[in-house]
Amino acid sequence: MTLEMQRRMAADLLKCGTTRVRFDPERLEDIESAITRAEIRKLIADGAIYKIPAKGVSRARLEPKRKRGEGSREGGKHSIIPRKTAWIQRVRSQRRYLQKLRDKGVLEPADYRTLYSYVKAGNFKSVAALKEFIRNKGLLKEGA
Repeated sequence: MTLEMQRRMAADLLKCGTTRVRFDPERLEDIESAITRAEIRKLIADGAIYKIPAKGVSRARLEPKRKRGEGSREGGKHSIIPRKTAWIQRVRSQRRYLQKLRDKGVLEPADYRTLYSYVKAGNFKSVAALKEFIRNKGLLKEGA
């Protein structure tokens, strides 16, 4: 009792693969006697031949891609903060610090201009380096 021909015709009619075609065990004699497509079509309508649902790939274990910390950053050092942006941030903060000292009267205007040009030249890596330079040179007024 081979049902390969019936299975193949049913797969063609059901528009699926032969592995998805199932036969009702109680109607195997009817299925075996069916040799035309019309008979197979009638058995499909009766429910003696049916197809099982397609298996999919489960997405249950799929973890959403989350960015965590600096290790997940892509690109080099200068793709995170471009060189120019870093320069602008550094120079603006140093200039703000110099203006604050000048407005308080702690820094002479001539010294302010000199330090301003040093900042523009990129002599200082940070505000801390600028403070250290001012302290080492003794440019701050004592009385103020």
